Amino acid sequence: MTKILIIEDERRILRVVRDALEEKGFTVAAAGDGPTGLAIALKEDIALVVLDLLLPGENGLEVCRKIKRKKITIPIIMLTALAKEADKITGLEYGADDYMTKPFSVKELIARIQAALRRVEIHAR
Repeated sequence: MTKILIIEDERRILRVVRDALEEKGFTVAAAGDGPTGLAIALKEDIALVVLDLLLPGENGLEVCRKIKRKKITIPIIMLTALAKEADKITGLEYGADDYMTKPFSVKELIARIQAALRRVEIHAR
């Protein structure tokens, strides 16, 4: 089964995204802070990370950079309230593969996750 990691400190958002992913047949791991999320991402077999930027312990940019250093091919979708163009560019420069701002559509997030996973599958062939 494909395992998605959600690193998000807002419990309501975490629950909504987790439930939607599980409904689509994904296995979900979750963390509410940067250090825990980073540890899970590096230790477990994760196919994709949904990452908030404003996290307790360690911000999402640093978590993203550290994940990409060890697992360069893992797709990371940033999901954050930071909506300025400069924030988006910074997120992509730190290694994010996609960037969505809150409020967001769960259906669109699922579609972006599925697209990112298809790209990884194509490159793995």
